[in-house]
Amino acid sequence: MANTLKRNISATGTIEFSSLNVREPSDYAAGIPGIKAALEHVSKESGLFRSLRTLSHMNQKEGFDCPGCAWPDPEKPSKLGEYCENGAKAIAEEATLERVDKVFFEKYSVEEISRWTDYRIGKSGRITEPFILRPGSIHYEPISWEESFQIIAENLHALDSPDEAIFYTSGRSSNEAAFLYGLFVRAFGTNNMPDCSNMCHESSGVALSETLGIGKGSVVLEDFPEAEVVIVVGQNPGTNHPRMLTALQKCKDNGGKIITINPLSESGLNRFKNPQQLSGILGTGTQLTDIFLQVKINQDVSLLKLIMKRLANRHQEGEHVFDNDFISEKTIGFQELLDDLKNYSEQELLQLCGVDSSKIDLAVDVLAKKSKIIICWAMGLTQHKNGVENIKECVNLLLLKGSIGKKGAGTCPVRGHSNVQGDRSVGIMHYVSESLNKSIKNVFGFQPPNKEGLDTVNAIKAMHKGKAKVFVALGGNFVSAASDTIYTSGALQACDLTVSVSTKLNRTHLTAGKTALILPTLGRTEMDKERFVTVENSMGKVHQSKGRLAPASSHLKSEPEIVANMAQTYFGKDSVVDWTSLGTNYDLVREKISQVLDGYREYSKRSKGSGFYLPNNSREADFSKLPGGKAQFSICATPKHDLKEDEFILMTVRSHDQFNTTIYGMNDRYRGIFGERRVVFMNIDDMRKGQLMPQQIVDLVSSYDGTERRAEKFKLIPYNIPSGNLCAYFPETNVLVPIDLYADKSHTPVSKSVIVKIQIR
Repeated sequence: MANTLKRNISATGTIEFSSLNVREPSDYAAGIPGIKAALEHVSKESGLFRSLRTLSHMNQKEGFDCPGCAWPDPEKPSKLGEYCENGAKAIAEEATLERVDKVFFEKYSVEEISRWTDYRIGKSGRITEPFILRPGSIHYEPISWEESFQIIAENLHALDSPDEAIFYTSGRSSNEAAFLYGLFVRAFGTNNMPDCSNMCHESSGVALSETLGIGKGSVVLEDFPEAEVVIVVGQNPGTNHPRMLTALQKCKDNGGKIITINPLSESGLNRFKNPQQLSGILGTGTQLTDIFLQVKINQDVSLLKLIMKRLANRHQEGEHVFDNDFISEKTIGFQELLDDLKNYSEQELLQLCGVDSSKIDLAVDVLAKKSKIIICWAMGLTQHKNGVENIKECVNLLLLKGSIGKKGAGTCPVRGHSNVQGDRSVGIMHYVSESLNKSIKNVFGFQPPNKEGLDTVNAIKAMHKGKAKVFVALGGNFVSAASDTIYTSGALQACDLTVSVSTKLNRTHLTAGKTALILPTLGRTEMDKERFVTVENSMGKVHQSKGRLAPASSHLKSEPEIVANMAQTYFGKDSVVDWTSLGTNYDLVREKISQVLDGYREYSKRSKGSGFYLPNNSREADFSKLPGGKAQFSICATPKHDLKEDEFILMTVRSHDQFNTTIYGMNDRYRGIFGERRVVFMNIDDMRKGQLMPQQIVDLVSSYDGTERRAEKFKLIPYNIPSGNLCAYFPETNVLVPIDLYADKSHTPVSKSVIVKIQIR
């Protein structure tokens, strides 16, 4: 609990158990149950016919991009609808008929709302006009746009240094809004631009940049039907990126094999009933996974080393299992990698990873004979202390096989939010890019700052210590997305001013600074005066997005308009940038982007229709900008956790009724959990050993650096998970993740490998 400024705010909400119903996990994804769940949700939130009309335009070439995940659209989108169950839920959430207006905030104080669950807060509805929470007050009240921008300007001018302000960006923002935001922040004088990628795929960006020369994946959607093998590791596409299942199905239809590496057997990778095919509705569907390697949490490096060690043994015996020409011409460090593998015994690696040796042999047999290999991953690899090395080990395997820069092969980090990759491409970053600074100076006439800014973890620390006093968020639910919930909540409440550009109410609005502003913006589905914005998908393609629905309120502004108004009010007549024109003319913004950044030639024209791909050197197997002009093999260590007898490793995951911190409902249909979120999945043998019973209520406790963190009241669920491992949903368990525990180099919080104890209540 936080008590700053006499507001009695709960950072996590009051714990309330619902009626838990546990069933057998589903053995397939999608099909009729997926259709039924989507229709029930959209009917309840925004009306069936209204929602169906809206959904018919989602992910279509002349429509709008799904505000959910960043999975790419096919060249020829299905006329039946290019969306999944969770995409339909995302649209229903945004198109809801519920409203957060003046009457709502007169009725409910921030203290009361803070005790609600995240689910209930999210269901409150769309924000209708700007609101302010004044110092000492516990009720938001309406405020004009003009006064809002003036308050922001006054607080920024009052800072002793531009570095006392934090400017956060969510992956939902468009390229146009993100570019303007980054331009404003640099003109203001700081690089304090943490963004949501710091909390998810930053490890991927670091690892791929150091090994392949670009922090993005190398594959395109059309590579999947051509792939001979797809390895899905640390990812649950059935819930987090459901449209990916169609790509995997096409791989299988063409004779490809799928190897899944994960601590949990997820329904979406077992069997897929494609709802756009008759066989998917009436038939048995497609068995996706051919080989399932149930690895212990954060032992992916151990498993990959063992696979490569067995491949290396075959190589040394004369089998053609490695691409010798590719290795010789395109890579550095091959012999060092082979020498390092000799330092590990098979027995040691088997014990660490926990996978059956015979199943590993099956995977080795497949990989030995194939060269067109794609490796896909998500948070299951990135959110660990060794997150960067997890990705580098995947790159090692692909380099050994020559599976980079060829059709049907390559790296595939699957981004979580719809434009998180686009935000980074157009300049949202806390570190300094000399080339970007030079281009901005040439185009706009001012010198951007050359001092590295704060990432998410360090921004939270700065606010908590009083070194940063203003926090501005372009989208997102910062307090629920970040690690160490109580600490992060206290950091925000220590600020003089917090500003949230938002569509819906979330917990960040409640854990507010002395003064807090909520600035309501248009959703992805809504019309923006016939203008369109652009986004970049997970595979580097940029395309337009144009909303179709009437705005939820006449008082909403677009994100580019809001950013431009903030900048214009702050700089006044002294600015060298014409913010007003940029905020209203998106074609002008795109013209400026094309002048500042490579790859955006004829931006507005090329973004229409199916869009265009940005340059990608690893896609072309061009590693000339790396040391020695070649791709880099890496030497990675196996992780050591040294658990005590009563300790477990916990990973946090989403439920199927959830996208990021947005809770759509209380069911996790695929895992057999209905009506409750405060559950922890546990190996049945571990339960018996600890004399624990199914649905027994326990607390989860982590202890780092002498500080105890506690997540209270969870029900134990026996589940097929490796011994010594636990699994529970976020954001409920983010409270356990220490602010100072993050991945080396990337600073990504270790939300997938937290050491905890179970305490019986």
